[in-house]
Amino acid sequence: MANAIESREEARKENGASLMFIGLAIWVADALVVFFLPSAVRIGRQGMFLSTILLLAIVGLTLMASGYVMRGKPEE
Repeated sequence: MANAIESREEARKENGASLMFIGLAIWVADALVVFFLPSAVRIGRQGMFLSTILLLAIVGLTLMASGYVMRGKPEE
């Protein structure tokens, strides 16, 4: 019984860490979009880039926050 609870806790922590890593990867992709923003301004497509930047930032933050909550308090 205790073994099943421990494995469930471990799986929950691993899932939380994975969600946080995916959120961080999305933020890195968002930084790449920000890198190309000056060229978008030159060709007049900055609206699409800004909406993409905001969408990626919100999705990344949501994944990192849900992963942090899923992991729970760190063990002492």
